[in-house]
Amino acid sequence: MRGITIVLTFFLIIALAVPANASILEAPEPPDSADPWMPSQTESFGKGLLEVIQKGITKIYPDLKEAAGIAVTVIACALLVSMLTSASDQIKTTANLAAVAAVSAALFLSTNAMIRLGADTVRQISEYGKLLLPVMAAAMAAHGGVSSATALYTGTAVFDAVVCTALSKILTPMIYGFLALSAADSVTGHHTLKKMKELLKNGITWFLKTCITVFISYMGISGVISGTTDAAALKAAKAAISTAVPVVGGILSGASEAVLVGAQLAKNAAGIYGIFALLAIFLEPFLKTGIHYLILKLAAAVCGILDAKSVSDLVGDYSSAMGFILGMSGSVCLLQLVSTVCFMKGMG
Repeated sequence: MRGITIVLTFFLIIALAVPANASILEAPEPPDSADPWMPSQTESFGKGLLEVIQKGITKIYPDLKEAAGIAVTVIACALLVSMLTSASDQIKTTANLAAVAAVSAALFLSTNAMIRLGADTVRQISEYGKLLLPVMAAAMAAHGGVSSATALYTGTAVFDAVVCTALSKILTPMIYGFLALSAADSVTGHHTLKKMKELLKNGITWFLKTCITVFISYMGISGVISGTTDAAALKAAKAAISTAVPVVGGILSGASEAVLVGAQLAKNAAGIYGIFALLAIFLEPFLKTGIHYLILKLAAAVCGILDAKSVSDLVGDYSSAMGFILGMSGSVCLLQLVSTVCFMKGMG
């Protein structure tokens, strides 16, 4: 193990040997799709963050309108089913089949688009991180933290590769399988299908929470050894992972506290710019998917009031799928944010 550490340190020193002062290292430019979300100035972290949020609020109307239209269609199907509760069993069965088919058709197109958007967001965040983290590691090494830079960079790179590969190769197909089982369960009400659906749901939840737990634990150990991490950041991140998928509220509140603590205490222009770039990549997909997620939650509650259980359960499962997408992209973004903050603290 000691030999591996020495080899990694040696190669990192070679890779990060730059004939320039760390203060003039610059973060890479974000992808073109994130440019409209970047703040006009990145000197003040608080002002820049407020500008990013304001931009997000002004651009959510089209997505809100689309999600509301889908919700109206879903509620209309549930209303049709509830109106036929006193009809014969054959009519109720036919109406239920028609409602489930209509709801699945209405929701699958938007959900499929959100899944693809989430996968693309994960890819963009990962690719930007591969450009940003070497810059941050070089700056940290130039400040004398070669061992800490090695530990932070290696850990983040490994976890990022594992998580991104699993999301594209395993979790995304599992989400499609979850939706297929949900539709079949809504039609048949078969106990086995319900158990299989819950098994997939629990598997996705477990994977996301476990990856974040292990990553934060690794960063915590690295911070104890190097003395570079911030206790408040670790506490906030650990609080975030204690919540259930979609981990939206937990991840965002925990990450925002960690980032604010690190960014305000460590004055590193490249790091702050990198944080804004990561948020700019993440924010638009998050808002799009988050709006659909919340609207579907509301639609599922209305369908439940209308006594259309099969439709309500189906809509609830589609909202859970949206939550998985938020959890996937949020987990990858959190990895990069926490790692960047740890680098900044190491230079602070």
